[in-house]
Amino acid sequence: MITAGIDMGAKNIKVVLLEDGKKIRARAQELGGTDTRGATEKAFNAALFQAGLKMADVSHVTSTGAGRANAPYAQDNVTEVGAAARGAVFVHPATRTVIDIGAEEGKTLRCDAAGKVIDFAVNEKCAAGAGSFMESMARALEVKLEQLGPLAMKSTNSIPMNAQCAVFAESEVVTLVHQKHSKEDIARAVHDAIADRITSMVRKVGFENDVVLIGGVAKNPAFVETMKRNLETDVLVLEEPEYVGALGAALVAAENAGVK
Repeated sequence: MITAGIDMGAKNIKVVLLEDGKKIRARAQELGGTDTRGATEKAFNAALFQAGLKMADVSHVTSTGAGRANAPYAQDNVTEVGAAARGAVFVHPATRTVIDIGAEEGKTLRCDAAGKVIDFAVNEKCAAGAGSFMESMARALEVKLEQLGPLAMKSTNSIPMNAQCAVFAESEVVTLVHQKHSKEDIARAVHDAIADRITSMVRKVGFENDVVLIGGVAKNPAFVETMKRNLETDVLVLEEPEYVGALGAALVAAENAGVK
């Protein structure tokens, strides 16, 4: 039986196709933009093509993410934290703490061996704990987003970034540039600022190993290393970390479709 999970993220839309609740058949994503329905259809069709399937082959579709209530094709939906927990435990069964950093918000949760959420916290009121913060800071530094992590890894000095708001932090980056701080050290300060906010959220919820990191920011090695230092424990990056939420939704779809 084929089921599907759609993650209607704030920036990107991800689709995962799952066979019998066990095997990932395809993954695809599209930039959401203003036409989220069209982007979802593109991502879904790309996943179907990749798996050599037709829409009629899909038995059940479950959505998650910020726009989950309006996802085309979906028969039901699951919260972001619920999907993240299920997906993370499926990929790495020893997962007990999940840190999920998306474009517009950061989340952390504790879960049990079955992927059931025990407690969670969401940083949804401020971009300072999310990927969009990094994008803003990269613009202020006049570098590409993908360059920010490698720059931070080359830093030799730790400098504080006091602003907790993305708007004010962008002005602070400009000030630091005028003060002749290197781009490498400013990039490190950006990563430290995000990691500090996420770390305080993780400690509030409490954490136990294994700690895993998912979401697009998980692909940034500088952020991963900063979180390891802050939490004083290993932080694992799961395979295809940006798809874990969609995978969790596909697992819920399989359960709702009666897959044993």
